[in-house]
Amino acid sequence: MRTGVANLPLHYGKAPPWLFQRMARLARAVALVTVEEFGTAELLRRLADPFWFQAFGCVLGFDWHSSGLTTTTCGALKEGLRGLEQELGLYVAGGKGATSRKTPQEIEAWGEHLATDPADLVFASRMAAKVDSAALQDSYQIYHHTFVFDGQGRWCVVQQGMNTETRYARRYHWLGEGVSDFVCEPHAAICCDSRGIVLNMVARESDAARRASAELARERPVKLLAELKRVQRLDLPAHHQVRVQELHPDRMASIFLRTYEQQPPDFAGLLAMSGVGPKTVRALSLLAELLYGAPASTRDPVRFSFAHGGKDGHPYPVDRRIYDRSIDTLERAVKKARLGNREKLDALRRLGAWAAGAAGPAKEP
Repeated sequence: MRTGVANLPLHYGKAPPWLFQRMARLARAVALVTVEEFGTAELLRRLADPFWFQAFGCVLGFDWHSSGLTTTTCGALKEGLRGLEQELGLYVAGGKGATSRKTPQEIEAWGEHLATDPADLVFASRMAAKVDSAALQDSYQIYHHTFVFDGQGRWCVVQQGMNTETRYARRYHWLGEGVSDFVCEPHAAICCDSRGIVLNMVARESDAARRASAELARERPVKLLAELKRVQRLDLPAHHQVRVQELHPDRMASIFLRTYEQQPPDFAGLLAMSGVGPKTVRALSLLAELLYGAPASTRDPVRFSFAHGGKDGHPYPVDRRIYDRSIDTLERAVKKARLGNREKLDALRRLGAWAAGAAGPAKEP
């Protein structure tokens, strides 16, 4: 099982309508086959695997090296499953930009069809977004958030941030069944070699900094503001990406007053508070290092495009005839399987097993 982070160059533009319509149909067919064969939990696991997700987007015909693969693949899956949610017991919420902010309402709208409290799913969605925007500060601003869940309350998240200076996007994958603690190593794997200078408050080695930050958040604001002004006069390590000059003590008085009044019990409770963002977390992490000698981790958790071609002609233009044949093959296989004729699905499975055997044993990188 791999869940983690992917880095992609930031591209502009969108899939043309003729391609997106096909992407939605093929995404639906792939989802139907996967759920039919393995169940909703397995599809969630695959979406949470950045390697499988990348291959999925490439098979759908988007450019393998483009940041748009993430947003368009998620959009195609959401559109493809529209109207089939109750039949499959699988739901897709969120999306890009303003649509991502509607995720809680979209989750709650399916509440009566779920065997779990939708509030738990809303909390998971918000915490995943909060962690990757405030607790893991890597210079990527989250602009896309897709939350996929099933009727039993299992879920995964695919979200993406952008860094306009480097012109790269970074994709974050979460799998609910692998998250035992939202603020300690929630990302279980790494899928890109790119490294950066970060503040990683969700690293295991940041445990002392998390505890110290939560304790400081319960202190009287006047003490925190005095210490923060003192921090501004110190020479600090270069790894603190948000510059000390940006942490204006007077502007942070209101949020420190709020944390003092609410007394968050731990770092997760602090992070979940409304108004607590990157600068609040950064300020408390600096104070935790200064007052308690508890430095936060700076470890960056980061480390199939020939099926139908790609939108921009890489590795070759999308072949519409082959694309339509792939959709038709999968759709007919699912229909026949539901009528008791599993011959085509069994053939696809045998083909997959043969391909895996022909490729030989996996080699160490």
